[in-house]
Amino acid sequence: MTEIVAVDIGGTHARFALAEVDGGRVLHLSEPVTLKTAEHPSLQLAWEHFAAEVGRPLPDKAGIAVASPVGGEVIKLTNNPWIIRPSLIGERLGVSSYALVNDFGAVGHAVAQMGSEHFRHLSGPEVSLPDNGVISVVGPGTGLGVAQVLRRDGHYFVSETEGGHIDFAPLDRIEDAILDRLRKRYRRVSVERIVSGPGLVNIYEALAEIEGKAVHVPDDKTLWTTALAGTDSLASAALDRFCQCLGAAAGDFALAQGAQGVVIAGGLGLRIADTIHRSGFAERFRAKGRFESMMAAIPVKQITHPEPGLYGAAAAWAIGAHPS
Repeated sequence: MTEIVAVDIGGTHARFALAEVDGGRVLHLSEPVTLKTAEHPSLQLAWEHFAAEVGRPLPDKAGIAVASPVGGEVIKLTNNPWIIRPSLIGERLGVSSYALVNDFGAVGHAVAQMGSEHFRHLSGPEVSLPDNGVISVVGPGTGLGVAQVLRRDGHYFVSETEGGHIDFAPLDRIEDAILDRLRKRYRRVSVERIVSGPGLVNIYEALAEIEGKAVHVPDDKTLWTTALAGTDSLASAALDRFCQCLGAAAGDFALAQGAQGVVIAGGLGLRIADTIHRSGFAERFRAKGRFESMMAAIPVKQITHPEPGLYGAAAAWAIGAHPS
């Protein structure tokens, strides 16, 4: 058994934990320590703060997930002042080996390794995710994360994608109106302009325009709270439409990737779990014309583990996705 440090770095927070791995699997993840990136000028200083919290020298191996593409000599994170140079990670953190993966790629590793107890059924047949085949992973958050997991003969492979940036495809007149409104603001409207945390505001504004209502549009965090509370009928309608668009997009990704299973991930995915069931998500997921019966046979799950990014970062190291 090997102990490693698992790190999940986002725009606002960096989460650290100790993980025990063996035989390519994550056996245990300690209680995470969450640090505000604004309070630590660099990853190295945050790492040292975590070491002080632990109260002993940290392991010399790490799995690190970052909310950014990981190619190139320099990694600059959105909404985060840290600059990470992969070539200096070993020297700065004092590690002999590390895995460095995109944050949603880490979620893909978590999906591949976690047992059925960490998934909630959303739609389709109530069967387990496939042991052999493709699983599409879709996660609305600040943007729309998309990954692909291929399981084959006891092994798995994770492909990170930029699927959230495909074109938004409206399916009725209301979505035509949403698209028309957004085209006045953006030259090209990607699906994550609608299916993401900030996307709820875009839907809300478009529905208000259709209703002929002059509304004060709050920031997206306030609007999410209002929509989930059910205290504003227009916000509730926007949330239902969000879930329908998520269902349609998840179905598109499943078709494009040849998936035999789909997992909805991300913090927003957990927040809308109850709404999804009554929103029309499942109907939109299936609504693929001649392929409707095929889509109806795909199980759709939601990952419920509280820290899939940390778990997945550790899993990436465990399967050998790190420099020697």
